[in-house]
Amino acid sequence: MTKVVDGYLRSPLSGIAPWILMSVLSAPGRFEEAVCFALGLVLLTMWVGARRGIKIHALDTFGAAFFAVLAAVGLIASDDVIDWMEIWAGELTNIALAVFVFATLIARRPFTLPYAKEDTPQEYWTSPLFMKINYVISAVWAGAFTFSAIVGFIGDAVMRDPGNFWTGWVLQLAAIFFAVSFTEFYPDYAGAKSAASQGESEPAPSLLKLIDWIPTFVLVAGIFGWVTDSIPDAVGIGMIVVGIIGSAVIGRLSPKTEKASKT
Repeated sequence: MTKVVDGYLRSPLSGIAPWILMSVLSAPGRFEEAVCFALGLVLLTMWVGARRGIKIHALDTFGAAFFAVLAAVGLIASDDVIDWMEIWAGELTNIALAVFVFATLIARRPFTLPYAKEDTPQEYWTSPLFMKINYVISAVWAGAFTFSAIVGFIGDAVMRDPGNFWTGWVLQLAAIFFAVSFTEFYPDYAGAKSAASQGESEPAPSLLKLIDWIPTFVLVAGIFGWVTDSIPDAVGIGMIVVGIIGSAVIGRLSPKTEKASKT
């Protein structure tokens, strides 16, 4: 359990998780709850990290300040402001985080860099490969949050449906899951490509690992949407079937792909 906690605290996900929570929970009637959960998670992350000797990162500080401001707004703002925030808080959250990540890229200090340094020997910190990996992963996260802000805006402003199953939940979560999968996949992939360019043999991870989460995601989304009547029965059942078949296909392909990558 300790290793799991430390692994979480040392990964970029620890800094991003409160933002994801805020974006997903934000909906009409849930603004205060979403802010409190997000602020509580970021403060808990900072406290546990400090106790375990893990330094506080810029993303943690930014998140604590951002959610504290939103919490203060929730306490003193008028009902009209709260109503507006309930609709747009998810987009504001995604935009704020995307701007933060883009700013770290412009400043040539990708936000993933401090997390990566905690698990990488210091002699590699200035290597071109190490920096490239962090630039690419940070850019993918920036893209994921930008995408989430756009689809959220479509749901709120175009469809006039802040709680829309697709724009408010499925598409945004899919973008986050892809970014998480890419974060796990890309370092090994980039390392293998770099080794190959130098004439060294190093097995590269299968590209299948970038999408192996999709069938389970579709299955769970289908069950949730069907049970909550967020989607028609036929769509829900269809997603469940696709998820089950997709999981079986991924399961059959994965061993073959891994074996092929080692030969």
